[in-house]
Amino acid sequence: MHEELNLVSDLALLLIVAGATTLIFKWLKQPLVLGYIVAGFLVGPHFDLFPTVIEKAGVSEWSEIGIIFLLFALGLEFSFKKLMNVGASAAITAITEVVTMFIVGFIVGYFLGWTMIECVFLGGMLSMSSTTIIIKAFSDLGLRNQKFTTIVFGTLVVEDIVAILMMVMLPTIGHGFAGEEMLFSLLKLVFFLILWFLIGIYILPSLFRRARRWLNDETILIISVGLCFGMVSLATHTGFSAALGAFIMGSILAETIEGERIEHLTKNIKDLFGAVFFVSVGMLVDPQILIEHWQPVLILTLVTLFGKSFFSSLGVLISGQSLKTSVQSGFSLAQIGEFAFIIATLGYTLGVMREFIYPVIVAISVITTFTTPYFIRLADPFYNWLAPRLSPKIKDFLDRYAAGSSTVTAESDWKKLLKYYALHMLLYSVLIIAVILCFNQFVNPFIHEHFDEQFSRPLANLICAGATLVVMFPFLLGLITTSHSKQEIFKKLLSDNRNNRGRLLALLFLQILFALFFVMGMLFYTLKLPVWIILSITAGIFIVIILLRKRIRFYQLIQARFLYNLNQKDEINKKKNPISTLVKSQLSNRDIHFAEVIVSSDSLFIGKQIKELDVRRKYGVNIVRIKRGSKNIFFPSSDEYIYPADHLIAIGTDEQINSFTEIMEHHTICDEADVPEISLTSLVVHFDSFLLGKSIAESKMRDAGCHIVGIDRYGESAMNPDYNFIFEENDIVWVVGKKEDIDKCFAAEDFV
Repeated sequence: MHEELNLVSDLALLLIVAGATTLIFKWLKQPLVLGYIVAGFLVGPHFDLFPTVIEKAGVSEWSEIGIIFLLFALGLEFSFKKLMNVGASAAITAITEVVTMFIVGFIVGYFLGWTMIECVFLGGMLSMSSTTIIIKAFSDLGLRNQKFTTIVFGTLVVEDIVAILMMVMLPTIGHGFAGEEMLFSLLKLVFFLILWFLIGIYILPSLFRRARRWLNDETILIISVGLCFGMVSLATHTGFSAALGAFIMGSILAETIEGERIEHLTKNIKDLFGAVFFVSVGMLVDPQILIEHWQPVLILTLVTLFGKSFFSSLGVLISGQSLKTSVQSGFSLAQIGEFAFIIATLGYTLGVMREFIYPVIVAISVITTFTTPYFIRLADPFYNWLAPRLSPKIKDFLDRYAAGSSTVTAESDWKKLLKYYALHMLLYSVLIIAVILCFNQFVNPFIHEHFDEQFSRPLANLICAGATLVVMFPFLLGLITTSHSKQEIFKKLLSDNRNNRGRLLALLFLQILFALFFVMGMLFYTLKLPVWIILSITAGIFIVIILLRKRIRFYQLIQARFLYNLNQKDEINKKKNPISTLVKSQLSNRDIHFAEVIVSSDSLFIGKQIKELDVRRKYGVNIVRIKRGSKNIFFPSSDEYIYPADHLIAIGTDEQINSFTEIMEHHTICDEADVPEISLTSLVVHFDSFLLGKSIAESKMRDAGCHIVGIDRYGESAMNPDYNFIFEENDIVWVVGKKEDIDKCFAAEDFV
């Protein structure tokens, strides 16, 4: 039992030291992640002034749970649909930064004399910016309402999914460069990502919707954590990492209407286990190793700071944003963080990296975390220094490039149709392959085990093929069927140009070919009959599918349920925030955005009409909505008044929003010297008192600033007595008020 309590004592030491260091780092206005790393160093084996953690294996297990919750929380903030909507700017920026920094990291590692595998891992670590640190820095600096932050957050979303891909690919590379194995791992990842997403979106939102009346906070917390661990187990069983499983489940839950609630409920758990993870990172920091390898630390820190700033800014600039927005975004991404730790842990666990690399990466992360707020503040001064030094030709080129990239272009009908067919066939193919694999792995062996003795093996094979085909049937129908909206585009293209007929027929033939391929492949594998028999059976099955296509609508019900679950959250958000949804979808590339400004109780504009404020002329913003409790006022008139705690939804540029926010959210600091001294005391009504026989109203004590809160009479108390209460002899009267007012009352002869 004593040995089992070692882990408890270790966690007590770890959390107490972590709590103390985070208080210090909050006072220093630094990210808490750094405090956790320092705490890990203090309780680690390389620092002797504090007790050292005993059960390192137990703490390591807790830190792995920390990684699971960190990735689960990241998935809750991520969502696959958000990846589709981050826009071209974020995608181009992320790809530019990841590719260039990966190459730079590989080259620097090569010149430092590291092995080829270490160079690959180094490139992966340097290419990932820190979501946690950037969000904290933006919040501390009050920048979350600015335009460039949306590009930064979108870039981080893309980087997160790239990091997940790296976590799958790097172990393959760690065992040697095997191209076939790497390609198989990538295809396997894509297959399971799509499959889990489709099944999750089909099942979970419906489950939450039907059980909503019973889903209190406790129940939904237990369910969400259970689903997280269940997906972790499934991911590890299929050969992926636990972190990937947690991330996938978080992404699926993010698409449900309970996503934000789950994120809120699991935040404290994520913070606790995340703290254990970052403390365990700090435990591996060895000052002696850092002293011995100070040159790699210095070189890689400079490469991270200036390389990521430059290449990130370049990526934003290439995507068509202005120079100022590019500099602001690039300087915000100049650090490495949690994913660098996770990738370093992966390399260390696989045994492909030497021990000194881990503390080197931690040191770089610590330094770049410290510098992140300063680099963000440095962006505007650097732009102000750079802009006047550019030649007029370069300025003109950048302005024309940014204007050209933000031009709205309509998507052609052909492009819409091709995108639809590609996605449609991919999704249904994944589902059909999943059905075939499931039957081959689980159902068919069960059928053979129980029916081989009763029936001949060919008959058992026929039962297996029939059962597989029955489950495949709805998805085969879906594969060869085109949605009604795309049928209209199909007909339009056919009527516009007769030359389109051949290409459109080729698309239809491709759908049919895919369906035939899956049916024939399943029959060949299951029945093991001659080719001509399989071809005959396939032809018969396909004729049946064609004949029943318009009569059987089961697949449409499945598809409709999936689309409803997928879009339900967006539809709710559109109803709640219709204006911001439209602006984000149609003006995402313009220098304009929404911000929510909460009117403080100290604001100078309380009680004034919008026309008196003249916000359009003075600040350049438009107030498009006022949220007042449960009431929403869309496009308020100029006669509308401003009240405390109003949520003003304003639209404008960064500078306009900032100046407007500063005025509306103005707070007056209360001076403690202005707070009067409050006193509670009592007096006794004597036979000659002025109060005797009078009511509370007649005593006029309230007018003197003395409030009667209670009267004791014959052992009974009357709290907050009525104004008509009559004083009697020996009453004990309890009075509250300012000390000076009570002193005046007691000193006056009328009240004694």
